[in-house]
Amino acid sequence: MASSHSSSPVPQGSSSDVFFKKEVDPTKHIRPVQSLPDVCPKEPTGDSNSLCVAPSLVTDQHRWTVYHSKVNLPAALNDPRLAKRESDFFTKTWGLDFVDTEVIPSFYLPQISKEHFTVYQQEISQREKIHERCKNICPPKDTFDRTLLHTHDKSRTDLEQVPKIFMKPDFALDDSLTFNSVLPWSHFNTAGGKGNRDAASSKLLQEKLSHYLDIVEVNIAHQISLRSEAFFHAMTSQHELQDYLKKTSQAVKMLRDKIAQIDKVMCEGSLHILRLALTRNNCVKVYNKLKLMATVHQTQPTVQVLLSTSEFVGALDLIATTQEVLQQELQGIHSFRHLGSQLCELEKLIDKMMIAEFSTYSHSDLNRPLEDDCQILEEERLVSLVFGLLKQRKLNFLEIYSEEMIITAKNIIKQCVINKVSQIEEIDTDIVMKLADQMRMLNFPQWFDLLKDIFSKFTIFLQRVKATLNIIHSVVLSVLDKNRRTRELEEISQQKNVTKDNSLDTEVAYLIHEGMFISDAFNESELTPIAIDTTSQRNASPNSEPCSSDSVSEPECTTDSSSSKEQTSSSATPGGVDIMVNEDMKLTDLELEKLANNIQELLYSASDICHDRAVKFLMSRAKDGFLEKLNSTEFITLSRLMETFILDTEQICGRKSMSLLGALQSQANKFVNRFHEERKTKLSLLLDNERWKQADVPAEFQDLVDSISGGKIALPEKKLGATEERKPAEVLIVEGQQYAVVGTVLLLIRIILEYCQCVDNIPSVTTDMLTRLSDLLKYFNSRSCQLVLGAGALQVVGLKTITTKNLALSSRCLQLIVHYIPVIRAHFEARLQPKQYSMLRHFDHITKDYHDHIAEISAKLVAIMDSLFDKLLSKYEVKAPVPSACFRNICKQMAKMHEAIFDLLPEEQTQMLFLRINASYKLHLKKQLSHLNVINDGGPQNGLVTADVAFYTGNLQALKGLKDLDLNMSEIWEQKR
Repeated sequence: MASSHSSSPVPQGSSSDVFFKKEVDPTKHIRPVQSLPDVCPKEPTGDSNSLCVAPSLVTDQHRWTVYHSKVNLPAALNDPRLAKRESDFFTKTWGLDFVDTEVIPSFYLPQISKEHFTVYQQEISQREKIHERCKNICPPKDTFDRTLLHTHDKSRTDLEQVPKIFMKPDFALDDSLTFNSVLPWSHFNTAGGKGNRDAASSKLLQEKLSHYLDIVEVNIAHQISLRSEAFFHAMTSQHELQDYLKKTSQAVKMLRDKIAQIDKVMCEGSLHILRLALTRNNCVKVYNKLKLMATVHQTQPTVQVLLSTSEFVGALDLIATTQEVLQQELQGIHSFRHLGSQLCELEKLIDKMMIAEFSTYSHSDLNRPLEDDCQILEEERLVSLVFGLLKQRKLNFLEIYSEEMIITAKNIIKQCVINKVSQIEEIDTDIVMKLADQMRMLNFPQWFDLLKDIFSKFTIFLQRVKATLNIIHSVVLSVLDKNRRTRELEEISQQKNVTKDNSLDTEVAYLIHEGMFISDAFNESELTPIAIDTTSQRNASPNSEPCSSDSVSEPECTTDSSSSKEQTSSSATPGGVDIMVNEDMKLTDLELEKLANNIQELLYSASDICHDRAVKFLMSRAKDGFLEKLNSTEFITLSRLMETFILDTEQICGRKSMSLLGALQSQANKFVNRFHEERKTKLSLLLDNERWKQADVPAEFQDLVDSISGGKIALPEKKLGATEERKPAEVLIVEGQQYAVVGTVLLLIRIILEYCQCVDNIPSVTTDMLTRLSDLLKYFNSRSCQLVLGAGALQVVGLKTITTKNLALSSRCLQLIVHYIPVIRAHFEARLQPKQYSMLRHFDHITKDYHDHIAEISAKLVAIMDSLFDKLLSKYEVKAPVPSACFRNICKQMAKMHEAIFDLLPEEQTQMLFLRINASYKLHLKKQLSHLNVINDGGPQNGLVTADVAFYTGNLQALKGLKDLDLNMSEIWEQKR
């Protein structure tokens, strides 16, 4: 405007300046002129209802701001508590002892000098010159006419007479409060005698309002007069503006005509071509979409075809792909609104079909003839079923296989029993109806063959189960391996992304340093991988063409892309079938590892099932005590068969099942008890009938002893021809020594060897056999002691007396047993565990007991002669004839003793025994000579005694084997006093 400079606001301290101010452009941030506030802050005035959020020239001048918050500095400096005025006001708070000290400059604040503003002055100098030039052109505000200022002051004074309620921006007579404030009702109340006065006040109010209106109109006219020059200038420029608009309209019309011609000549055809191309592309998209819809529409029939051929994995993949297409590319298609739920129901149906198919497969695989050499039945079918079950997370299919294994194991035993019973003509199946009763009618060879057949069938059964479970295990491991490799690839890609981000940060820092535009750099970095991907795609498919009506349609591309997401990896099963692992196996590693462990546990369970069924078969046969009645050979054969089956199943399944082993141990314990009781009873009967006379040794017993000579205990094989020709021997020769024994000891040796042989055949009963053999040896020792030393044979067998020959024979038999105890100990020690060596102490106790028994027999022999010496020498008298009758009887008894034991005991033992007898003889003779007061004085009595002693010595040394015996008869004389 022409008068824009004259309409600038004049800064005044009064509130009436607002009427002289020009409206300020809100986009320009011009700080309003602030007047210095008073010392005491002013509170906002006016009603609370009159305050408004919108800005107002009337109300904003009285609004309280932060600039009203201040204190009176002189009041703060004047401390009334002090007697005199102080120069420092800090003593008011900190006390009279406050000392003003110099403040040390801060190390963190720089020292500001004029040089710091040099750059600013250089930058602002050009603006300052422009500002000075503008000041010369436009006169300053202070140069306004004083009359104009006087007029402004007068106008402001007049406006102050108008109440402020009329200046409010929200002034409206519709408001009851505003209306009552402007027109009080008291002026219109004509009741009573106040009518004339109220009429006068109403007239006065009307005149006052008219006066306010005049003041406002005068000020408005004044403001218009101040801007009259600009107004008339605008009116005169209106005609020029209309001419400009007319010319502009004509130029726009010409421009539009030219543009229309250009559009018709140059753009219309090209745009039409573009529209046709766009229409064609849209038609192609619609065609491809329709073709995709047609393909999706064929999903259900295709799934039915796949299910008819048991292609469960393919059907599930097709359903998953179709659902993905429905959710992504065909979402919102009204005709397919029910297809998703139908596919879900179809998927549930496939789950049930797969479970039923797996149950059928398990039944057909486990119940096919065991003579078939094929380990795995339809391996590809099994792999497909397992993949489908894993894909649908149906992990309970192993329970189905486990139940089928139990049923098959029962059927194997039942079929074997039926086949065996049908071959036995003696069993009438019409009379004996129950299969278990028919089986109990078999003798041991028939029943053993049946058990052997069952074990062989179970072995084949476990091999088939292992082969099938290995296929399932390999499928699970392949899926687990694929999951791990996928996770490793993801980690590698994440690491690459982190490395790429780090390199990008480095590039950004470099670009900042070089002063480049970072947005441009980012655009280049984003375009580069796109170009690379495009190039790689073109290189990968150089013959590819864009999608058109003649080329590959979009749904096919979509199908390929969706199938490409399911990346596959191939591996092979133990049978050689390739396994293609899909990407969509959403099983966790923990679930797959648990499933692999369950497969291994299922193999262990198969072994346990076979063992449990075998145990029940054994127990059903053992109800009538059949197993306990088996002899040693039969039970050992049965035990070896069971141990072989246990080892075979352990090799197949990798773990030893304990049920059959426990049953074998239980039967072995029963067998050991019966074995021991039979032999202990047999030994007891032999001892009760033993007459303790030397028995001839048959050749077979000599062979039996000879077989032990090498330190190895083994029962020799019977040689029929050689045994008939050889005659029995008088003594038993053991390692060059002759043993005169009774028949019971010969049989005891054989029984001991049977114990040792049983340990070799049944190693699990070693400890029990050791305990039973120890008991048997102790029983023989104690019972023989009762019969011979205790003279029990007098009542049991009817012997008249226990002779020295009986005693010597008993001692020699005990010595033979003692000779074999170390061999027996070594035999058991080689078959015991190191922690069981403490049981060998039983043999040490037995050896000690036997030696004590032998010593008691020797003492008994000496005691017999001792009582004889006491009886005869107590009647000895030193007189003629020489030799005396007493010494003749003694020599006669000594000869009988020698004759009784010499052929039974070894020569060394005979000499030791006679030395002990001679010592007893010398003791009794010395006692009698002392009683008779016969001393070695060379007298007649001494001579008679010497002659008798010489006779005794000559006769004793004349006995066989006692020639070199040192008798030392000088001990019979007492020393001279």
